Amino acid sequence: MSRVQSSFASKMAPHEEALPDILMRIVAELHDVAYLIERVEPAISDTHDTPLDASEQLMMMQGIDLAVQKARGLAEFIDTIAAIVPDALLVDVTTALSLVKLADMQKALSGGSLRHGHSQPITRAAGDFDLF
Repeated sequence: MSRVQSSFASKMAPHEEALPDILMRIVAELHDVAYLIERVEPAISDTHDTPLDASEQLMMMQGIDLAVQKARGLAEFIDTIAAIVPDALLVDVTTALSLVKLADMQKALSGGSLRHGHSQPITRAAGDFDLF
């Protein structure tokens, strides 16, 4: 751990939690990533103004599909491990949480909110966007 991370972590209150709970929050975030990627896929495949030729577009679509499969595969892998890890195994996630840059993801991973559904629901109105 770097000196900056070490001093930052020492100023924060310890945040120990059961490892299976932490892993399940990671699983939820990975499923959300896969869902968000899947939502982009049809929009990209239906674009007619793209300068990509058919083979380039096919490679891009295969890359998107691979990203979805990898996110889901990681989620299932972690989910399976979380099921066998004892609840008594506690982990201090303070430093790890401090490195997560997206506030919503940091809150979800810290257990600060139980998000039902996905981070960008389909029901958002056209033209809605988030400034960051």
